[in-house]
Amino acid sequence: MNSIVQEDLLQICQENLEWSELSGKNILITGANGILPSYMVETILFLIKLGKIEDTKIFALVRNKEKANLRFKDYLNCNYIHFLYQDVCDPIIINDKINIIIHAASQASPKYYGIDPIGTLVPNVIGTINLLKLAKEKQIENFLFFSSAEVYGTTKIDKAIKETDFGYLDPMNIRSCYAESKRMGETICLSWFFQHNIPVKIIRPFHTYGPGMSLDDGRVFADFVSYILKDQSLVINSDGSARRTYCYLKDAILAYFHILLKGTNGEAYNVGNPYQEYSVKELATTLINLFPDKSLKILINPVSSSSEYFPSTINRILPDISKLQALGWSPKVDVKAGFNRTISSYN
Repeated sequence: MNSIVQEDLLQICQENLEWSELSGKNILITGANGILPSYMVETILFLIKLGKIEDTKIFALVRNKEKANLRFKDYLNCNYIHFLYQDVCDPIIINDKINIIIHAASQASPKYYGIDPIGTLVPNVIGTINLLKLAKEKQIENFLFFSSAEVYGTTKIDKAIKETDFGYLDPMNIRSCYAESKRMGETICLSWFFQHNIPVKIIRPFHTYGPGMSLDDGRVFADFVSYILKDQSLVINSDGSARRTYCYLKDAILAYFHILLKGTNGEAYNVGNPYQEYSVKELATTLINLFPDKSLKILINPVSSSSEYFPSTINRILPDISKLQALGWSPKVDVKAGFNRTISSYN
């Protein structure tokens, strides 16, 4: 196992949470190849290894078997994880009891919005309905839905966004295939909560980075890591003024488990690091300064016209995390330490 990932998992598992609540549970995790859910899978497996939980079984739903074999190569002979190779939008048949469902199957990268808008939206709508039907059938104890900060749309708020602060989304803009479907996914979850008492909780991740993220993701922070690993100048295809917050993966995973184990049913929670806000240009400068021996430069290019990539028009988005902090969580890793660990993990 990658040493940095192992350090992260150990620190996550040392957190003072009621991990024992996962003992004896069968947990279905969709989109398990993705960076966020895959770290949740590994955390649960690490908890088993450390003896903090027992009699726990993971059902990891993935579409790409080859990718899963690579991502989970250390666990292919493990009795605690079983893989389901299918699309979340197809009927899901599991004979075993399921206690917890974590729904994270979704194409989150902006590079898909223009080339596969249908494939982007259907997991958040049809896939969510499929899983909630399964949740009702299995009488589950916990359902965690991965939404997105994109649901807030374009707001005029120049302050930290609370879970109730919503702005404008244009349904006739193809980029809305992601945000609108995440909004619909949340409404579907809430409908099943009200009508069938399914214990749903919703998380809205803001920009999250860390070991294992796809370097061709299409988001600027992944591009920057890729450039640094290749000893290339960092290219910014904008004026570099857009401001975002950046949350290290270890912090984010702990937040997800806080919500899963301590959150209130029928509620949504922002997950991000408002203390690490950078403009794109500031982030690029910070990262090249981490590796002065590489003598990297920043190149500012005009935005390229592409039918495949649709950049966000939002200049600033900052999460209010007070609701999550009330559960006992706060981010701890700053951008310098987090990106240093991330880049080192690929080496």
